[in-house]
Amino acid sequence: MLRSYLPAIVFLALGGIVGGTFAYLNTVIGPRRRIAAKIEPYECGLPSEVKYGFRFGISFYLIAMLFILFDIETIFLYPIAAELRAFGSFALLEAITFVVLLFVAFVYVWRRGALEWR
Repeated sequence: MLRSYLPAIVFLALGGIVGGTFAYLNTVIGPRRRIAAKIEPYECGLPSEVKYGFRFGISFYLIAMLFILFDIETIFLYPIAAELRAFGSFALLEAITFVVLLFVAFVYVWRRGALEWR
């Protein structure tokens, strides 16, 4: 049993050792000067205009939740698609029902305006 997991354990141990070594060397060898330009948030090549205490609108969270919902849909459908012959036609019907229900939910939130960025 241990022999089947041994390559994975060795891989994880080596990854942890290399990652830990690089993190330690960065703190020991790396520069210690704190420059104001390096401390500021940076995104897309432009300085950030977001100040502390900035609050995101509800549409940001709605779109994030919808992304997670449809990402989970993909995770649930992949095993069925990979082993459809083993699961049979019942699994296919259940997957179609699942996709139809998610499509109805998608149309609902689309009609309610959740996908419009405000």
